This record gives sequence, structure tokens and C-alpha cells, in this order.
Amino acid sequence: MATLRFGLVGIGMMGRNHARVLRSLDGVELVGVADPAGDRFDLAGSARVFGSVTELIDHGIDAAVVATPTAYHLSSGLELAAAGVHTLIEKPLATDAAECLQLVDAFESAGLVNAVGHIERSNPALRAMRERLEAGELGDIHQVATRRQGPFPNRIADVGVVKDLATHDIDLTAWVISSTYAVVSAQTAHKSGREHEDLIAITARSTNGIVINHLVNWLSPLKERTTVVTGEKGTLVADTLQGDLYFHANGLVATEWEQVSTFRGVTEGDSIRYAIPKPEPLRVQHENFRNTIADGSGDIVTMREGMATVAVADACLVSAREGRSIHLVDPGDRD
Repeated sequence: MATLRFGLVGIGMMGRNHARVLRSLDGVELVGVADPAGDRFDLAGSARVFGSVTELIDHGIDAAVVATPTAYHLSSGLELAAAGVHTLIEKPLATDAAECLQLVDAFESAGLVNAVGHIERSNPALRAMRERLEAGELGDIHQVATRRQGPFPNRIADVGVVKDLATHDIDLTAWVISSTYAVVSAQTAHKSGREHEDLIAITARSTNGIVINHLVNWLSPLKERTTVVTGEKGTLVADTLQGDLYFHANGLVATEWEQVSTFRGVTEGDSIRYAIPKPEPLRVQHENFRNTIADGSGDIVTMREGMATVAVADACLVSAREGRSIHLVDPGDRD
């Protein structure tokens, strides 16, 4: 595999993690970093540090990772696309679906590999969950419920909890169940005195009829990242903080306890915690991006998929603001 010259745009809180992984990846050389604040964490290593995307491009790069605040994704991405640079942009792809569409058009028309850093798709628990769902181990899927909560991250200033956190759950849910969102309804709250929302509760339905619930906030001292999928044969639970996957089967043994047996639903069966490999998700994500550029063999989240996720997030905010359910329309559909 020929070595790819990589550039990194933004070397702040998330960018420094990208720098660490890129510097350790076979077939990749981190040759330049662009950040107007410089390399504050001294993580660029031997890479040159520039003050702008233009200077980074002029240095000569094959691919780039954009890890700036969301407000700068569009301008950075369009400049990289115009220069013919394969690019992975951190999630969310852009501030809204209209900006996302500009990025999708720019990269697709240039024939460039384009990706979004929806890292949960590289989480071992969710990858194992999706494989088991695709194999039919849960039967028909009835519901997906996610909980993503924890303290406020000081690094976030330009978006609320919907764009920063809920986009994880929107993307991973659509991916895990292999279906898009059909309708969403949401409630938000502003409790921390910031401009943007810091709490959201979402109820939705997928195009294939699965009921979806997301509870997301920046207000809890408890950090939780959980995805629960319930189907006709039981429930799968992914703890994405630990990378663990559990299965709780529907029971096959009749319940003799009268007060419990009067409930005519399922009964408790066996519970299993699966032993699964646990590679670092960020490394898996970058390996897939590298491989897609090299020979097309990688498994990436495309910018078009990232645009669909932002469109759902936009709809959730509209629903909360206007107090009504929103039916989704493909943001790429110009008809």
C-alpha cells in the first residue's frame, strides 16, 4: 500500500485524538496540521503546522480529516473538495442539511472519497449488534431505545445537544436497523443558561415501522451510552462506553408465580454477555477511510449519509419548536 499524505484541520480536543491515531497508522503519514491556534497540545509530531487550510493544501496532501468546530466544516470542506483532497469531516457534517448538501455536491461531483466521523458505527458492541440483527437472531424488530447523557463538555460552543450528541443516536439507529426515519416528534429544554438546547426527548418511527426513542442530555453527572433493541425473540443491549453487548432472551419456561404469570407477554429467559473483540473505534474508522481511498475496500459513513442524519436532527428541532410531528423528506431530493 502506497503511503498516503494526510492533513489534519483542527487539533483541539477531538483533533488531538485524530492526530494520535493518524501518526500510528500503517500506510498513512501525517504531514501537516492546520489550526490558527497552533499545536497547543504538541501532538503534531513531525508534521508541519499551518495557520490555514490553504497553506495545508499547498503543502501537498492526498487526504484530510476536519476536526474543527461545526461552524467551520462547510468552508474547510469546500476548500478541500476544490483542491481534490479526499476528506473525512467530524460529525455533524455541517450546521444544517442545506450546508450538508453543498458538501455532498462538491465531493461527489469531484469523484472524491468523502466520509463523516460517525464513530459509533465503529464501536465493537454496535457492530456485533448489527451483525446479529442482520442474521435474524432477534426476529422482527419492534423498538430501538437509546440513552446518551452526561456532564456538559466545555469544548462545545456552537451547537446544542441535538447536533453534537443526538446525531450519534440518529445515525447508529438508522444503520443498525437498516432503515431511514419516517417521522419524528421531539421536546427540548434549556436548563444551563446557554443559547442552545441541552436536553431532548425524541419519539420517532422508521420507514419500516420500528418505534424509536432517544433520550439525550448534557445535564447528568451519570455518563451513559446505551442502545436497546427489542424484538420478537428478546432484547439486545449495547453499552458503547464499555464496548459490551448483552442478549436477554424471551423465556421458554412457563411462570408458575400467579401474580407474574397473569401478564400475558414474554417471560424472562437466559441472559448472555458476548465476548467480542474490542479494537479502538477511532482506529477502525481511520483504517476504513484509508482503505477506501487506497482500494475501495473500506466501510465508511458517506457525507450523503451524514446529510440524512443532520436532516433528522433539523426535523427534531423544528418539532420541538413548533410542537408538531415532522415527516422527513430527503434533503437531496430537489423535485
